[in-house]
Amino acid sequence: MSNPPENITYEIKIKGLVQGVGFRPFIYILAEKFNIKGWVENRNDGVLVRANTDPKTIKLFIEAVKNERPVASTVETISVSEKAFEFFDRFSIKKSESNSDVVTEVSPDIAVCNDCLEDIKNQTHRKMYPFTNCTNCGPRFTIIKDLPYDREKTTMHEFTMCETCMSEYSDIYNRRFHAQPVACNTCGPYYTLHFQNNKITDIQKIISLSSDLIQQGKIIAIKGLGGYHIMCDAHNESAVTQLRKLKNRDKKAFAVMFRDIETLENYAFISEKEKEELLSWQRPILLLKIKKFLAPSVTQELNKIGVMLPYMPFHYMLLNRLKTDALVLTSGNYSDEPIITDNDVALNKFLTKTDAVITYNRKIHNRTDDSVGIVVNNKLRLLRRSRGYAPASVAVSFNVEGIFATGAEFVNCFCIGKGNRAFMSQHIGDLKNLETFEFYKESYELYKRLFRFSPKYIVCDLHPDYLSSKFAEEIIKQHSDIELIKVQHHHAHIASCMAENNLNEKLIGISFDGLGLGTDGNIWGGEFFINDLSDFQRFTHFEYIPVSGGDYVSKQPWRSAVSYLFHYFGEQFFSIGKSYIENNDIHKIKMYTNILKSGFNIYKTSSAGRLFDAVASLIGLIQESDYHAEAPMLLESVVDEAVTDSYSYGFYNRCISFKPMFESIINDLNNSVSKSVIAAKFHNTLVDLVVETSLQMRNETGLNTIAVSGGTFQNKILLEKVERSLFEHKFDVFTSSKIPSNDGGIALGQLIIAAAKKRPFI
Repeated sequence: MSNPPENITYEIKIKGLVQGVGFRPFIYILAEKFNIKGWVENRNDGVLVRANTDPKTIKLFIEAVKNERPVASTVETISVSEKAFEFFDRFSIKKSESNSDVVTEVSPDIAVCNDCLEDIKNQTHRKMYPFTNCTNCGPRFTIIKDLPYDREKTTMHEFTMCETCMSEYSDIYNRRFHAQPVACNTCGPYYTLHFQNNKITDIQKIISLSSDLIQQGKIIAIKGLGGYHIMCDAHNESAVTQLRKLKNRDKKAFAVMFRDIETLENYAFISEKEKEELLSWQRPILLLKIKKFLAPSVTQELNKIGVMLPYMPFHYMLLNRLKTDALVLTSGNYSDEPIITDNDVALNKFLTKTDAVITYNRKIHNRTDDSVGIVVNNKLRLLRRSRGYAPASVAVSFNVEGIFATGAEFVNCFCIGKGNRAFMSQHIGDLKNLETFEFYKESYELYKRLFRFSPKYIVCDLHPDYLSSKFAEEIIKQHSDIELIKVQHHHAHIASCMAENNLNEKLIGISFDGLGLGTDGNIWGGEFFINDLSDFQRFTHFEYIPVSGGDYVSKQPWRSAVSYLFHYFGEQFFSIGKSYIENNDIHKIKMYTNILKSGFNIYKTSSAGRLFDAVASLIGLIQESDYHAEAPMLLESVVDEAVTDSYSYGFYNRCISFKPMFESIINDLNNSVSKSVIAAKFHNTLVDLVVETSLQMRNETGLNTIAVSGGTFQNKILLEKVERSLFEHKFDVFTSSKIPSNDGGIALGQLIIAAAKKRPFI
């Protein structure tokens, strides 16, 4: 005889970002609302619920779970099944279990919420307490050591809760119920200000003295959520210049933290979508167009500024005390090294070079930089995916279990596969730096442990000299049962976009970037493919240009300019490009052209990045780069967006030739046409050729879906116009958003290509 409807026992499995975001107390309160008896528990594969109720109520309950979930959570799947009847006299929260190698999401760190900011002002035991947090905010990924997410598996384990905090932690109706980092002035971590051989731990004095120092033009190193930052007054040119010397950073722009959104609106043009993203719990840095300048050295020649809003209690406390309304807040490192997380290392490196160092005594287990994005066509595009976003996974269409994708060389992220989920690492950086490569290897070991990962396949770039490729080879040597798969760089770019947008079909792939080794041994970078996830055909590409100088080519844009001009005009270049030569070092140019003529140490490239370099150099914007992609960024920044004209180009032997464009640019220069007009016409030319080539590909193949990716499409003007123009021509256009279009997204593409190649074996 069956049980009456009210006595049915249901098992509910909820998967997604459901740990560290207040999900269990949410389920508990919801269960009480619907008079459901049973229990809820965290498991490493998600949240499990047992519930006694009737069929009508369970449907209402599931709908409420989907629609009323905590703000920082995501619900990917909910499965409901009937079980043998169990008697429950109440609803309870069970102790977490680790029951399999299947894992759930790990919450990224969450910006402090408004309720906690109020508690800092009003709660007796949390007045001026800079580590105030609750189930809706605070550190997550940066403090977690293992799953499931419980206090003993975080760096908060060494801090014993006081009676007051324990009572909040144990009270299901309290906002801090099972908030693992919960703490207060009595029992939690604390800050220390190191200043002139003094150690100050009183938070009021720390805020007061820090504020005074900044107002005096001093520089302070401070421990942030995922690593150290260095800060100074963004209005003080002397302080910003000194910070540049300290960082050994001559020209690359600094990010700025503003007091609030109202203040920010005085300094940058901001749309409603940009405002929404800046105020989101992820709190990324956004690139915005400058309205009013701060100290000149903050952004140098660029017309955009990287802006962010406070996301830690300390930020709010300091900015509320400061007279200045904006702080330069840059990563605490030197050159290309990873951001510093350890107190002793920070004190050793910064104490003698800054005016003060602010530490705290909670350990950072997982390093994260600030995330960076830009809004294009009313959609956020991440350029650097780290704090607030990593390590949230990407749902993919294939089983990717056991695949480790090592990523690229620059702006590296790696990726591991678990079931139908791809877990991207936080931003790692340039692997050519030894310290960064160590960070890469440490992070891989962490992800293996955290996500119960064991590699069966390792995927790397075709380029044998990438340290990510060499790391893959090392693992293969040690484990003969693991298979190595090599993937072409630009195929991975397009596949990354496809994976993010859940595409699994033959389509038109467009990939523009700086460099990637091609299957013919040349360096690619301006590519039009017909491809699916497992393979590709090259339809056309930018014409190969011979260049010389290895890594110097990307650091010295003049080499690209001379390469293009000499390739197209030969010896006539010296008369045709006379004004260019006169404004540069003729002896250096002649020496370089002699190398090009000799054919010694030459490689050929179709790189879009080198094309941007060449035009930026030719019109006199830059000859030597101080940082990666400086020339393309400068070229974008001078564009007159009112210009609609463009240049001509040609198609020869299935290649795109820019000879007509360079002839026209030289003619414009001779006629004193402004740099801003030439830059605009150049950008419009690329838009034209993308549309024309896509139309040709559609006519020949019948394909109408386009995936667009590659680092060049970080250019807001280019991406905005390309996307709109392709939509106007009735293409189905897909671009990168949550995953960077630059090399930070390569690993996801590598992963999904390997899965496609190995189906159905995985």
